[in-house]
Amino acid sequence: MNDNSRKALFLDRDGIVNVDHGYVSKIEDFEFSDGIFELLHLFLDNGYLLFIITNQSGIGRGYYSGDSYEKLTSWMLARLSEQNIAISGVYHCPHTPEESCRCRKPDTGMIDQALAWFPIDLKHSWMIGDKPSDIELAHNALIGNTIYIGDTCFMDATLCFASVKECAEYLQANQGKIVSNK
Repeated sequence: MNDNSRKALFLDRDGIVNVDHGYVSKIEDFEFSDGIFELLHLFLDNGYLLFIITNQSGIGRGYYSGDSYEKLTSWMLARLSEQNIAISGVYHCPHTPEESCRCRKPDTGMIDQALAWFPIDLKHSWMIGDKPSDIELAHNALIGNTIYIGDTCFMDATLCFASVKECAEYLQANQGKIVSNK
């Protein structure tokens, strides 16, 4: 591990940062998940960099354009900034599953992009997602800790919660879970 490396929180977008209404591509359809601001502040306060890692196959499927995605992303980042939440990077895969690209989760291409710009201590980092591919990405990239959000618990996750709000409340009460043991 590099002495300059930092812990990071990698987040899926749809279903974690925002409510997944299915191929969310318009500002009027974007609804932040209950508890997301508190959760992000908790990780920031503990020295983590924040990254959003998102499959956006709606672009490849022609449901919305790359420009629409970029516009929504800029809007989302501005709303997060208003909450004093700085996102270090947003990485997306615009490809469909059939294209078998290296950037689509559970492949590690988006994590590799973040590592090209930031020295990250993956062993002490976290990934939060609502699909098995999010947890599989974390394992493939050697991210040390995972949180699965959903109605069931994905068996390979470090922690599981029914909602982002429940996750935020638990970690607020148990901050030792995310404090680095460096």
